[in-house]
Amino acid sequence: MFFAFIFCVLQVFTFCFAKFWQWFLKTEKGTSAHRLILIGAFVFSNGLLVLTLLRYWRFMFRVSAGWMVLMLFTVFTSAAVFLVWLALRKRVAQHTLAMGLRAFSVLFFCSVTAYAVYSAYVPVVKRMTVTIDKPLEKTVRIGMASDLHLGYLFRGKQLDDLAAIMSREKADIVLLPGDIMDDDTEAYRELDMKPSLMKLRAPLGVYATMGNHDLFGHEREIHEALTEAGVTVLHDDVVQIDNRFWLIGRPDDNAKNRMPTEELLLKTDPRQPVFLLDHRPTEIHKHEKLPIDVQVSGHVHNGQVFPANFVVKFLNRVSYGYAQLGMGHYFVTSGYGFWGVPFRLGSQSEVWIIDVQSRNSKK
Repeated sequence: MFFAFIFCVLQVFTFCFAKFWQWFLKTEKGTSAHRLILIGAFVFSNGLLVLTLLRYWRFMFRVSAGWMVLMLFTVFTSAAVFLVWLALRKRVAQHTLAMGLRAFSVLFFCSVTAYAVYSAYVPVVKRMTVTIDKPLEKTVRIGMASDLHLGYLFRGKQLDDLAAIMSREKADIVLLPGDIMDDDTEAYRELDMKPSLMKLRAPLGVYATMGNHDLFGHEREIHEALTEAGVTVLHDDVVQIDNRFWLIGRPDDNAKNRMPTEELLLKTDPRQPVFLLDHRPTEIHKHEKLPIDVQVSGHVHNGQVFPANFVVKFLNRVSYGYAQLGMGHYFVTSGYGFWGVPFRLGSQSEVWIIDVQSRNSKK
């Protein structure tokens, strides 16, 4: 069903892409050039799809995904051109308007693409203060970044930037709820990202859980790489931090024999604050009934590229941002990195700084 949906979307995008270029190049209907653009677009798009399914090249999926996103940006460009044409068709001479619209289309497409790349690589810092009823001697500052997807397109420089953000914000503890690597450690090792990851430090430690992209057959290598860099990986583990609060880390939903949160909570003292790392926000409806004070999640990327944000919003109780539900505070980040292609539209790379205070906290 999912493949059928993607196939249909690809055909629609390809048709719109071809029609845009027929308009842009001013080809006459019925001419060989007009037909060549349409046929060529469909052959190219579906050729990429076939090569991706055949796994012709390890990066073929990224190429195909990037092509689809660029065609989507062309659809947006066509819509913008149409709106401008509607607004100006009775005010500007037809020849002048035609030339202006073509220039506008180039500017619009380039601007959208540049902004999407900017949003993928330039993070914003989100800040939030929450108050809990459980005792906490002083405020705990959590630095949270999910979905780094470390690979050939997101590498050491981005880790250096993340470490600088956490240091500047004076995070007491750093939480990385899943998808640290982009499927494996090949790029991480080849590009020597370990020194950059080792810069990520906090007084109370750096903790991570495994996301779905960390569980595609390279769990051991990823676990070892993170541990070697000083990151504590929690895999259905419970730890007490500084005798002040409890930290629970769960692997992704796809993990075999994943323990229920209720069982993990039995290892804590629920009279103290409990913080949970859970890669996907899929069980928030269960967790809001449990004595969990703060949950941090990622996975959905806030859709990453518009209009997918509407899809993830429909599928998740909390798809992005902050929500206070039941007895807890829930944070779902759009992620620090990106999946597949270096584009974000309608979402942005981000880091969360969360101050957790008790009603009797010392500031």
